Amino acid sequence: MEKAHQVVIVGGGFGGLYATKSLKNAPVRVTLIDRRNFHLFQPLLYQVATGALSPANIAAPLRAILKRQKNTNVLLAEVVDIDAVNRSVALSDGAKISYDSLIIAAGARHHYFGKDEWEKLAPGLKTIEDATEMRRRILLAFESAEREPDPEKVKAWLTFVIVGAGPTGLELAGALAEVAHDTLKYDFRSINPADARILLIEGAERVLPPYPADLSAKATEQLARLSVTVRTSAIVAEIQPDSVTIRSGEKIEKIPTRTVLWAAGVQASPLGQILSKATGVTLDPAGRVMVEPNLTVPGRPEIFVLGDMVNFSHQTRKPLPGVAPVAVQQGRYVARLIDARLRGQVQTVPFHYKDKGSMATIGRAAAVADIGGFHFSGLFAWLAWLFIHLMYLVEFENRQLVFLQWAWNYVTRNRAARLITGEDSLQR
Repeated sequence: MEKAHQVVIVGGGFGGLYATKSLKNAPVRVTLIDRRNFHLFQPLLYQVATGALSPANIAAPLRAILKRQKNTNVLLAEVVDIDAVNRSVALSDGAKISYDSLIIAAGARHHYFGKDEWEKLAPGLKTIEDATEMRRRILLAFESAEREPDPEKVKAWLTFVIVGAGPTGLELAGALAEVAHDTLKYDFRSINPADARILLIEGAERVLPPYPADLSAKATEQLARLSVTVRTSAIVAEIQPDSVTIRSGEKIEKIPTRTVLWAAGVQASPLGQILSKATGVTLDPAGRVMVEPNLTVPGRPEIFVLGDMVNFSHQTRKPLPGVAPVAVQQGRYVARLIDARLRGQVQTVPFHYKDKGSMATIGRAAAVADIGGFHFSGLFAWLAWLFIHLMYLVEFENRQLVFLQWAWNYVTRNRAARLITGEDSLQR
């Protein structure tokens, strides 16, 4: 009996998961490897970070998702090396897994542009641990301010600096403003949470730099209504435990603060470096793999790279955005390509991303959207954002839970998951 074609997929994010699901009826054996046992819906991590949702609302066990897919095996493991010559991946425990086709979709981490020491002072938002740490720091700032007798130190505790005004930065700023003005309104006795000062720092000339200029302007207006202060054309020069220094042209400003949140950039998984050493493939400055038009590594047609790890510039001459729809479409495309190859069909059509639009939410009934060339903002854009994000949640049960939680939060303005966790929850 002929051995089935072995497909190894590294990463259970959108790209890896949708590639796996799309191979359900293909004549292959699939091994999905991930360091975590769950698929995470990263676009809603900011809602965990601001207490609106619990981690379980936006994650689902990979084994549960794929339990009826009989040609698939899920492994909880970490890939630490790739042998492109002998077609195998090495795991951290010493085991090796052979492949006929390899799909790498290991995602990305936040990028500090050479200032890695800032990570301890300004957490990013890519994992559940990042989100719960961010939530801890946000809530602990209010608790610390409540006990602080010095008015200047209270002001520092209630000053929140968010670095990066892309969609994640706007989402954090808007949600944090609602926490301060609505959720915590009656919770404290010595401080007024509404005195919180929220600063959004962006190096470009406007917020949401990749979006059309009119939507950036609308987003800025909606942020102003939430009392968020926006500083554009401003670069972070230094981060200390009790301050942030920003530079705008020749002007230097030191801002006393105890809470800095990072949303300024991403860097591809270190697996890109490993793949480069194994195959000689070129990486861009963000560590993303420069691939062929069919998402393969040059000279290695059996190796595919997807999602945040790939620099796919063939379509628009600039990298596709690191968003879920790109990874989903790439996962489906690669699965079709592998299936076609095994059936003896010549697949020459390159990957082409069908851009269905982009959107960013800012707060309650506040969002901006660019869909099909139509630009809109406010309530309608927010409702569209809610519907689309619900549809992308993998498990139907999670869709119901999140919908009910959102409806309750909308009516009550409450955020039930306001938990300060961690061993050092009483220390900063």
